[in-house]
Order: sequence, then C-alpha cells, then structure tokens
Amino acid sequence: MQEKYLPTEIEQAAQAWWNTTQAFRAAENSDKPKYYCLSMFPYPSGKLHMGHVRNYTIGDVLSRYHRMKGYNVLQPMGWDAFGLPAENAAMQNRVPPAKWTWDNIAYMKKQLQSLGFALDWERELATCAPEYYKWNQWLFLRMLEKGIAYKKTQVVNWDPVDQTVLANEQVIEGRGWRTGAVVEKREIPGYYLAITKYADELLSALDTLPGWPERVKTMQANWIGKSTGVRFAFPYELDGRQEKLWVFTTRADTIMGVTFCAVAAEHPLATHAAKNNPKLAAFIDECKHGSVMEADMATMEKKGMPTGIFVDHPLSGEKVEVWVGNYVLMSYGEGAVMAVPAHDERDFEFAKKYGLAIKQVIAVEGTNGPMSFSLDGWQEWYADKQRGRCVNSGKYDGMSLEAAVAAIAADLSARDLGATQVQYRLRDWGVSRQRYWGCPIPLIHCDSCGTVPVPDEQLPVKLPEDCVPDGSGNPLAKRADFVDCACPQCGKPAKRETDTMDTFVDSSWYYARYCVDPTTRAANSAMVDAGSNHWMPADQYIGGIEHAILHLLYSRFWTKVMRDLGLVKYDEPFANLLTQGMVLNHIFSRRTDKGGIEYFAPEEVDLKRDEGGHVTGATSKADGRPVDYGGVGTMSKSKRNGVDPQSLIDEFGADTARFFMMFASPPEQTLEWSDSGVEGAYRFLRRVWAFGHGSHGAVSQQAAMPEKLPDQLAAVRREIHLLLKQANYDLGKFQFNTVASAAMKMLNSLEKAPEGDGRDAVIAECFGILLRMLSPITPHICHALWIELGYGADILAASWPEPLADALVQDEEELVLQVNGKHRGNIRVKVGADRTAIEAVALASEAAQKFMEGKAAKKVVVVPGRLVNIVV
Repeated sequence: MQEKYLPTEIEQAAQAWWNTTQAFRAAENSDKPKYYCLSMFPYPSGKLHMGHVRNYTIGDVLSRYHRMKGYNVLQPMGWDAFGLPAENAAMQNRVPPAKWTWDNIAYMKKQLQSLGFALDWERELATCAPEYYKWNQWLFLRMLEKGIAYKKTQVVNWDPVDQTVLANEQVIEGRGWRTGAVVEKREIPGYYLAITKYADELLSALDTLPGWPERVKTMQANWIGKSTGVRFAFPYELDGRQEKLWVFTTRADTIMGVTFCAVAAEHPLATHAAKNNPKLAAFIDECKHGSVMEADMATMEKKGMPTGIFVDHPLSGEKVEVWVGNYVLMSYGEGAVMAVPAHDERDFEFAKKYGLAIKQVIAVEGTNGPMSFSLDGWQEWYADKQRGRCVNSGKYDGMSLEAAVAAIAADLSARDLGATQVQYRLRDWGVSRQRYWGCPIPLIHCDSCGTVPVPDEQLPVKLPEDCVPDGSGNPLAKRADFVDCACPQCGKPAKRETDTMDTFVDSSWYYARYCVDPTTRAANSAMVDAGSNHWMPADQYIGGIEHAILHLLYSRFWTKVMRDLGLVKYDEPFANLLTQGMVLNHIFSRRTDKGGIEYFAPEEVDLKRDEGGHVTGATSKADGRPVDYGGVGTMSKSKRNGVDPQSLIDEFGADTARFFMMFASPPEQTLEWSDSGVEGAYRFLRRVWAFGHGSHGAVSQQAAMPEKLPDQLAAVRREIHLLLKQANYDLGKFQFNTVASAAMKMLNSLEKAPEGDGRDAVIAECFGILLRMLSPITPHICHALWIELGYGADILAASWPEPLADALVQDEEELVLQVNGKHRGNIRVKVGADRTAIEAVALASEAAQKFMEGKAAKKVVVVPGRLVNIVV
C-alpha cells in the first residue's frame, strides 16, 4: 500500500467502488429490519454550505452504523426545487428559473457525491419535475372532493408595483422588499386546506412521539393553540336590522369589565362606519397597509379610532362602544375582540392611551397596599387566573375563574347569546400563491360551468419552463398557451387558474415518494405504493429547528389526509426527530464612508487575541486598517463568514470535513468553525493511515490471540474494548463527538502498544475495531485500509464491533491510596483480593511509608474497588 495519505485518490476509488457495486441501493425484499434515515432535502441554491455538510453527515453516520448493525437501510436525497429564490435569481440573471434550478441541482449533486454519503440516488426526486408535482395536483383534487380543499377570500400583502402577493417576511416597514412600494392589504380569492379539521388529532398525537424533542412538541402544541372558552355575541341594531357582534374569550370571568370592543379594519362594522367618516376611512386604509403577522401585532404600537357604533352588553345591557383597532386581525377568530382594560395588558395600554373606562372586576383575596388596583400602571396580578375572584360583577362576585366561566356561559346560553366552545389558534392553510415558479393549481374557470377540476387523465398541468419573470406580476397570466383552454365539462373556451401552490405543499409528502420503488415509479401510475407502508414512518428525521413548526405540522397533516384517503396505513411521518445546531463562524465588518456595512471574510483579516486565545480585534490584510469584530454568528453569504465545502474537500478531503463536523460538537448544539480544528482532524487521519501502513505486517499475520497477554498489552486491549463499549452507548445517544474522541484515544493507545508476545494479534483485532467504529464518520479512508490490510473485501459487509468479555477481564485493579483522608497515590492489587491482602499492599507501598512518617497505623479503611485510607 502507498505510504502517504492521499485523500483525493482514496476517496475517488472508494466512491467508484460504491457506484459499481450499487452499495446503497435499498430494496424492500429483505428479511432484515428496516431503517429509514431521512435528512431534510435542500433547496438548490447553487452550492452546499457547511450546514448541509453537517446535517447530511449526521444522517450518513446513522445510516452506515445501522447498516453494520444488520439493518436494511434507506437513505434517499432530493431537491426542494420550487420557490421564490429561483424567481429572484431569474430576474437578476435574465434566465428562466427552470434552467437556474436544474443547473444548481447538477452542481450540488456532484458536491454531495464527493462527500461520500451513502445515498440511494435511484430514488432522487425534484419537486419541480412534472412527474412529482402531478401528485400534488392529484391529491389537491381529492381534497377538493372531500371538502378539505376549498376557496375563500383571503387578506394578503399586495405589492401594487410588482402586482403580486408578498410573504409577511417580504414586507419591511410597510413596503415591498424589492420595489419599496407601500404594501396594501387586499382581500383576494384563494384556496385553503382545512388543517383545522385535524387540529385535535395533530395536538393529541404529539403524545405518541417520544422520539421528538420536547421543545419541538411544545412549539407545535403552542402553534395549534387549543383553548377552551366562550363564544358569545354583543347584540346591536343597524339600519333597522338586529345584528350580533361575535367574539371569543378564554376569560369570560371578566365579562362584566368590558368597556369597549375592537374590530379589524376589514370587519363589516368598520366598513359600514367608514362610509360617512373620512377620518375613519383614512385610518382603516392605514391599517390595511400594516402587517398581517400575529407576532407583529404583539409588538406594534396599538392605534384605534371609534366607529360611533354601540353594541349591547349581553348580560348587563349597557352600551359598549366599538372601535377599529390596528392590532385586531380579520383572519383570526371573528375579527373582533372584547376589551377588558383592567385585566388585559394590551387593552389596559389602549384604554390609557385613548382615555377609555377601566373597570376592575377581578381581585386577589387579601391583597392590599401595593397590590391594590390602581390606574397608574399595569401590574401582573391584574391578570391572575389562579387566585383571582370576581368583584363588581353582581351575581358572580366571589367566584373563581372556572366557576364564573361556567355560570356566565350558562347565562349566555339561556339568552341564546353564547356557549362554551373549544377553539384553536391554528388557522386553515392558504396554499394559493400569485407566483410563477410553483406547482400549478389544477382548476379551470369557465363562464358557463364555474370552477372545474382538471380531469385526472390530463394531469399533470405542466408549468411552462421557459418563462423569465420581470417583476410585473405572474408571467403565467400573460401566457395564452397556458391560460387558454377548453372547459372539460362543456367544451367552451375557458381559462386555467394561474395561482400556484405554496412550496410547503411540495415538502409535505416527499418522504413518502422516496419510498416508491424506482423501477415502478417510472410508470408514474400512483402517488405511493406498498413501499410507503414498508419504509414509513421514517425511523429518523434530521433537520434544522427553524422547520420545527410549519414544515413538520404540514407534513403530519398531509400524512393524515393520505391515511384517510386510503393511500397509507401509518398515522405519523417521523418516528424520531433530531434538530441539529447551526454552524457558526467569526464575523468581521467595517462602516463605509457612506454609512453602510462592509463585511470581510475571515481569511481577509489578521486576528488579535488576548492571553486566553480569545479574539479581541482584527485588521484588514488588504489595507492594515482595523475592522470591527462581531463575535460568532450563523454562517451566511451576506456576512461573508461562510466556508466553501468544496475548497475544504479539495484541500483536506471529504473525510476530514466529516470528522471535524462530528468531533467539534454534539449534533444538537451549535458548532463554531475552527481552521485549527480542521487541520487537527486532517493530522489525525494522516496518523490513522500511517499506523495502518506500519501495521500491514501485523494485520496480515492474522495471528491468534494468546490465552495470556503481557500485562501492558492486555491493558492496551482492555482500553480499546472499554472505549468501544462507551462509544456504543454514546452512539445510541447521538453523541458522535465522543465517538470521534474515542477513535482518537484508541489510536493513541495503539501507537503506544509495546512489543511482546501477542502484539500482532492485539494490533490486528484492535485496529479492526477502530476502522469499523470510525467508518460511519470517515468511510473512505476506512474502506481503503480495510482492503489494504486484508480485513476483507468491503468494510460495508463487516458487522459492527462489540466489546469482548475476555478483553475486559483484568487480573489487577487500581485503588486510590489515602493517608488521613488525603490522596497520596494509587496502588494495584489482584482483582478479588481480600481485605488483609489489600491492607498489606497499601502499608508496604512507597507512598504510604513516606506520608506515615514512621508512625503506626491506627486503622485501615478499605472500600472495595475504590480506595484504601490509612489513619495514623
């Protein structure tokens, strides 16, 4: 074998072998237990980043480990290929999004392959491929038939210049992110999926997922937001008609403290009141340019205007004024809220701002002094649900929250004005997007027949791939060859729907499509086949915490819909979930003369460090001037602190990148980039290769292990097997960093193995353990050494090592030696030695003689297996 470690040659040879042998092709016809390891598929943005490398290395370690443990493993890969970034790139580069996307997929696929991931590429998919999104359309039509998909008007952010809907995150201080135009709130028709029909199951089923992080389950539960309260009405008369203003509250015990109601700008009451009120109309228009994000509602400045309309309190009959509030969303609840300023902090601030009445109706028993109710400022106990009791509330005085809610709900029900209701924060999923680069919604609009589904035999409705967006609305609307069609029912001229689906649709079922056998997928005659029930649910799902809510929630919903349509037999898509931490790097910047910020790549600066090695500052290598050090943050293109995986692979090899990613930090925690850490990983692998080269003779002997090894060799063997035992435990806990560390300790021990009878046998056994334990992390070098040293034809066919009982047996054990309770050294005694023998060894030891200073021992305390304490 060659003497020098040459990662490029070694890695190319290993990958060629895996390709030739189709090593990672998964099949359902195996009698082995299945293991489906799935990492969230990437968006094809152009190049891999270090977050990708970390994510997919974690999955690959688990896949290779389980393969060696005897599992039939599926690890697929694909591309989340639709979406806005492709449209933005198309506008910048004047190329169709399709070309940009497919070119990126080709490049990123080569990068993934160069990292040696054990992926079944025959199952590769791209969500922008018609053979994939055909089934988005097909299932949408099934949902339409079942009433799960439906059409209604929706409030959206509308950019009047781009003539398009903007996502909430694309609205910056009320303006479109690209055009700078003032964004409007518009009500436009759109298609929704009734995820709320599954709200209760989505919530309760979280208890069936013990393999999910509690943090993620809590985030899901909070997003679903189940609450039990009272839905009730404020009656009023308008233009001679009797009407009702409906609201929902979880604090019906405070109903007697209502001093005003607030409605959203889009509420019919607001529209009516603004007809003859120009000031109110202008305020409503201002509200319509605000955010539609619930999170923004909580932090924005609360503004309002009275409508001049009054409603009747449902219990007291008092007149209650209705205001328009910019913090009320029409899309949440009834678009109206009851306001109890004394016991809701938001309402308190609003009432103080506009001089509205504040009426205390809750008190905490026994409070006085600083806990007395005051209008001067909000105090936390005003909203106390546990200790609060009703006051100033007539017949409800003295009642707790639970008792008051029950009594009030009964009284409202008796008046036909309300009832107890379970409500969810979760809202139905709007899937319509006025975008080009997405899955077309398979509907046709006919003047005679209305909205007509595209027949199944005409699916997929193919998206033209030669459009180049120019920012002036959806280009599909300008394509007569796409829009113009015949009505499937009457045959008259009709128009295709030009909205496309939310890209979350694409990622909501890809895990099931991977399971379709590649040999049958080509026919594309079914969305899923028996392979889905074989492989699903995925045994391990890996991805970022940023997807903990929407992507996972939509995937769970999609799975349950497929189940109810008889397509699959499982309830949940992912049995276990691992959310890996971000990759961080140093950030350097400098203010420009015009006040902007210029970022510097880490390799463009010289660092200044303190005595502890911490970065304290930096200067630019180009001009020698200082730059600001911004600490460490997530790698990003905008801050120029990313590291190109390809340059790392080219210089050090894929195994070095993989080893550093696993060694530097536990997978759930953030990983701070370190050039010295990468170099250390490379040095370690060079040592592994050098040891393998030097051990060729020892391994090839295949010598039998002697019954009795010299003590030092026995100690080396025992240490290797102890490290393996701990590593096996750590692998079960996903502590890959300690497994990598164990490999380094194993090599240290082997390098120090002394000469003696049985050395070759110890080296052969223990280096074989090291290679197998290391192979999931650094598969290329282990593949090469396994073959070169004659262990076998393919390390993939080797079984996972387990510690041997005879290797862990030891003749002697080490005990701590104390004199008068102070640690003075260690002694070695035979395992199982009796107390008398242990005392004799301890008293005769050099350390004991030194610290006893010639005094006689008054007492010797022996703690078996741990320590000996000599009292003088």
